[in-house]
Amino acid sequence: MDNIINLKNPRKQAVKKLSEKFCGRDPVGNEMAFTSYYLTVNGKPFFGISGECHYSRVQESQWEDTILKMKMGGLNIVSAYCFWNHHEEIEGKFRFDGNRNVRKFIELCKKHGMYVIVRIGPYDHGEVRNGGIPDWMYGKPFEVRTLSEGWLSYTRRLYHQYAHQFEGLYFKDGGPIIGAQIENEYMHSSSPWEMTTGVTNEWVPAGSDGAAYMRMLKKMAEEEGIITPFYTCTGWGGAAAALDEMLPLWGGYAFQPWIFYDYKGEHPATEEYIYRDNHNNAVPETYNFAPCYEPESLPYACCEMGGGMQVYYNYRFQLDYESIDAMANIKMAGGCNFLGYYMYRGGSNPRGEKTPYLNECQCPKISYDYQAPIGEYGQVRPSYHRLRALHSFIKNFQEQLCDMVTVLPENSQKIRPEDTEALRYAVRTDGTSGYVFINNYQDHCKCQDKKHENLTLQLENEEIHMEDLSIAAGEEVILPFGMEIGGRRLLYAAAQPLSVIREKDRTTFFFFIPDGMSPKYVWENEITEVPSGEMSFFAVGENARIVTLTRKQSLMFYEIEKDGTKTAVLCSSPLVWNGTDLEIESPSDGSNQTTLLFYPAQAGEKIRIEQEKQVTFSKLKEGLFEGIQIDWQESLQEKELETTECGCGRFQLELPEEYGDCKDAVLRIDYNGDVGHLFCDGVLISDNFCNGAIWEVGLKEVLEPEMGTEAVIYITPRKKNVKVDVSSTMAGRVEQLEEAVAKLRSVKVKPVRSIRVKYPF
Repeated sequence: MDNIINLKNPRKQAVKKLSEKFCGRDPVGNEMAFTSYYLTVNGKPFFGISGECHYSRVQESQWEDTILKMKMGGLNIVSAYCFWNHHEEIEGKFRFDGNRNVRKFIELCKKHGMYVIVRIGPYDHGEVRNGGIPDWMYGKPFEVRTLSEGWLSYTRRLYHQYAHQFEGLYFKDGGPIIGAQIENEYMHSSSPWEMTTGVTNEWVPAGSDGAAYMRMLKKMAEEEGIITPFYTCTGWGGAAAALDEMLPLWGGYAFQPWIFYDYKGEHPATEEYIYRDNHNNAVPETYNFAPCYEPESLPYACCEMGGGMQVYYNYRFQLDYESIDAMANIKMAGGCNFLGYYMYRGGSNPRGEKTPYLNECQCPKISYDYQAPIGEYGQVRPSYHRLRALHSFIKNFQEQLCDMVTVLPENSQKIRPEDTEALRYAVRTDGTSGYVFINNYQDHCKCQDKKHENLTLQLENEEIHMEDLSIAAGEEVILPFGMEIGGRRLLYAAAQPLSVIREKDRTTFFFFIPDGMSPKYVWENEITEVPSGEMSFFAVGENARIVTLTRKQSLMFYEIEKDGTKTAVLCSSPLVWNGTDLEIESPSDGSNQTTLLFYPAQAGEKIRIEQEKQVTFSKLKEGLFEGIQIDWQESLQEKELETTECGCGRFQLELPEEYGDCKDAVLRIDYNGDVGHLFCDGVLISDNFCNGAIWEVGLKEVLEPEMGTEAVIYITPRKKNVKVDVSSTMAGRVEQLEEAVAKLRSVKVKPVRSIRVKYPF
């Protein structure tokens, strides 16, 4: 199919520095500031990539591993709700110990060069009990989330506690805290008051005091010492925002379980995967974006793009992992220069002192896995790898990308979510070069491969004909045009840019081939075709070359830096770099081998592995990369555990003790029913709303030494045609049902091992 887009007169984006209220400086003079289009560091465009991680929902022992995985995933900012009821469940008793030790968490972020945005409430949604407002606040003689003197005094007290924890860790002090979110979804959303829900169905007030309330909270935060370069607030849904004081942030979710409070039927396809222009005064409103300001006056920045979604009781689903990078593609094309994922790292709700389960009633009592890129127990999901490839592109090409404006083809806004035949594309350009964004994913619809599409880019002085483009169903891609490489002009590439490594005498560009695409590089006078099923490379001029990776290899691609020198790594297992060592986890795909390759290549014998008894390795070379193939000697196989049925849907088992030398031991439970519960020593340590996926539990995170190893799995049954018979005159109530399903298919335990690799970078 032929497609044409007019790029002859792209509008000129007037990029202006915002006021000093959106700016900060550290002790040595480094400046972080927002313009009307993007964030800058020392005047240069800085593309922020933020991921939500709730420290109080992650075991303290996993914090450093989590932060390193986030950094290796290409993030540069950690965003974190500070839940009030996790810190002051009992009035007057503040807790900042264990996994509530927010100061230690932020210090670890600083150690590994990650910025931090603290979301300090006092109301934080996050599917936590009462939106984080402690139960005892329900009985106070004032309304919450108002300008009442009582509520403000308790909020100030909370901010005072946070300020003490954050002291010395602000950007102005040389620390990592660059932003603070004030409140959450004020006048837009609330949560069930768990004190009464199910009896009165009472809800926390959403608020009614408008921007004055937001200004007051920001003023109090500053007075208590919470001083950051910028402050943020919720942008969507008509939420109140003091725009002269704080930056409104946006987002989008394609999986929306909250609609099933009163919605019946199948989840509808959403409009999240249609390209929009969200930074254009001529387009004052688009889907899920209706700002009360001119769009070009403030950056279009996101903090809550669905990095996954929690399974709710009334909506059981398995997330499409490709939905996440597809949404990032859509947001970037629409003018977003600041991505934020909610959640990026799942977790588990901590047990309370008085109230055992500090969750919201529609979710599991403990699990907040969120099907996130990094799971509840540190598991790395396919979305993690897909996003990392996208983030590598952003990091390496951000200065050019940030200034480019969005151009949409005619009639693109008429595409309906259910229309999977039309080619969905958009362009960001400076008038002579740019990027074509293509998306072939749609939630809650079956997509189809796109084949033999033609796209004509009409520039002021030329036309670029991108011919015979194909892309697989569920895939997204960013294709460059007008890019300068080795002194030559690349008209376009049917491959996505990934990274650039600049050496003393050569620059190497890395691209990868999206699924379904036939790769080629089209220059002004020739076409360079490369094989689609293997790594390849070719020279461009005397001092440049292009390495083309397969899609699978792009999901293995990492970048590490030491002393200003960048190294590209291909690793088929989860990998983190702590500044001195590489830590490699055992493969999660059932294999017994890990590929580890480096560019620039160095001799394989220079690699040293600390845990030599766990692995053997041999030299390996592929294309310009050299390294090793690791063969894991220690067992990586799942071991099935014996279970004894001890009641309807109730099973007893002995948890293993022999995995003490492992990084983790993951219990993998295959069952069918309604809700799964795992108890040890009578304590609920994990739960799961059945959605057909394997229920995973990290034993090293949930087990405490005094619990022992005897466990019980209880599956509440999935019931058919259930009702309660109340016909008795003596208050008799009996449940009657046609069928109850509570089946345990298997329980297995899988070891997660790790090794440390020394490499002379």
